Amino acid sequence: MLVYRCAARGCCAPAKDNGAGGADRRRFFTVDMHCHALSPEVERLVADAPQRRAEPQMMVRTLGEASARHNAVQMLPAALPKLTQLDLRLSDMNAMGVDVQVVSPSPNQYYYWADEALAREIVRVQNEHIAALCAQHPDRLLGLGTVALQHPALAAEQLHDAVERLGLKGVEISTSVGERELADPSLEAFWAAADRLQCVVFIHPLGTSAFERLNAYYLTNVIGQPLETTIALSHLIFSGLLDRHPKLRLLAAHGGGYLPAYLGRSEHAHRVRPEAQGIERSPRDYLKRIWFDTVVYDPQALRHLIDTVGVQQVVGGTDYPFDMGSYDLAQLLSRVPGLDEPGQRAILGGNARHLLRLQDPAAAPS
Repeated sequence: MLVYRCAARGCCAPAKDNGAGGADRRRFFTVDMHCHALSPEVERLVADAPQRRAEPQMMVRTLGEASARHNAVQMLPAALPKLTQLDLRLSDMNAMGVDVQVVSPSPNQYYYWADEALAREIVRVQNEHIAALCAQHPDRLLGLGTVALQHPALAAEQLHDAVERLGLKGVEISTSVGERELADPSLEAFWAAADRLQCVVFIHPLGTSAFERLNAYYLTNVIGQPLETTIALSHLIFSGLLDRHPKLRLLAAHGGGYLPAYLGRSEHAHRVRPEAQGIERSPRDYLKRIWFDTVVYDPQALRHLIDTVGVQQVVGGTDYPFDMGSYDLAQLLSRVPGLDEPGQRAILGGNARHLLRLQDPAAAPS
């Protein structure tokens, strides 16, 4: 079993006087569960597909002209080198105090419109790309792959291949598959495989179905993406899927969207609405079985997330390398009211160890 030790500067070292009357923060072993890489070869595979060629115009329609232009001219050119160049990634990890990144595909490469033959090749190339990236620095990088969720039987096969052949820790999926929700019965083979493997399934949205009302001011991302995660988690909970598959290890991006912040309404519906009562427990209990990243930006919001789901269910995440990322994990946690040192240590790395089923170095032979 692999043991991950602190690979960046001074991990877990005592605080030192910084010469300005204060002390540097203690730095704990830190895992970034939310960071992305892009496969150039996948882009070559889809370059001639009509759906891919239509994307620039679709971006204008769904994001709005100003946001689409900013992404094309500034945001994406700035992110692309970090999405594709390992030396920049490692340098940034050191600067951020991140010991291990759990690298997942850039969500724009889901390509759920692909037919089965193309989807098989997209996923093979993407997953082998992530695995090869991680193999170059196994002490610093772990990987999540992808699956062609639009072809459920193939997706189950690809999940086994990603975990068992390539050694990836799980996969990243979107919050819906076309018009199908994640709890759609057609996806049962995928969920059964994920339950059997007990691997990570990272739920990360791409855009929103509500784009007609949100295609200005970057609201497609600002409001729409957390909304998509809220919808997806609600379907997974109220459908009973989590009852059928109790060993699933789900990680929700962006702090789980709005669901943890407004859980009382789901709880109330479960008490008074018969159609919301087909599950074995209350909605709150299911949130305590899901992991949530820290990409909520605000210390008070993170405090509420911790109080709702439990400190053991929160893991560090940055959304590297996009401009909506939140990159100073230690500073964010240091500002959370009432979060003590053991809590900070758990969120920065301990909980990720548990989620990923990594050995704690304290328990490893020297």
